[in-house]
Amino acid sequence: MAAVLAFLLFLLPTSCPAVGAQNDTEPIVLEGKCLVVCDSSPSADGAITSSLGISVRSGSAKVAFSATRSTNHEPSEMSNRTMTIYFDQVLVNIGNHFDLASSIFVAPRKGIYSFSFHVVKVYNRQTIQVSLMQNGYPVISAFAGDQDVTREAASNGVLLLMEREDKVHLKLERGNLMGGWKYSTFSGFLVFPL
Repeated sequence: MAAVLAFLLFLLPTSCPAVGAQNDTEPIVLEGKCLVVCDSSPSADGAITSSLGISVRSGSAKVAFSATRSTNHEPSEMSNRTMTIYFDQVLVNIGNHFDLASSIFVAPRKGIYSFSFHVVKVYNRQTIQVSLMQNGYPVISAFAGDQDVTREAASNGVLLLMEREDKVHLKLERGNLMGGWKYSTFSGFLVFPL
């Protein structure tokens, strides 16, 4: 194993930074467009495994997104059938796994992900319930129902175990967002892969 690792490191471009020593079970992570050489355990996340039992994958495993609602239009684009809460501006989309048109995040790999949302209701005296949906099922919800304020937010956050291709989006479960939802946000990132 050590000889194979030394050979692979020899093949890497000289533009890659120096590698710190790590034990036999931790991957060696090289910055930029270099490779990550992992231990010999099989990988279920799409890594390429050689005949020597070494899995190699790209060093670009960073995943993060943050979307916001920049306008306060009536939610005419909300489907009466799905009640998906749509966003119209992406602030961050590292890995391009958040689809702005559908406002759905698709997990690129199995791992632990962190999600948070902040949905603002404006000039609306109805109680709203917003749920974070994973593969069509509600995982967490938040409520906003104060009758005496002009702006109020339903906010929550969670860590989720997600499989590759799992989908997450926000759904309006109760009430309506008539008056708009400007300044609402939906964010998530990969905490660590599994």
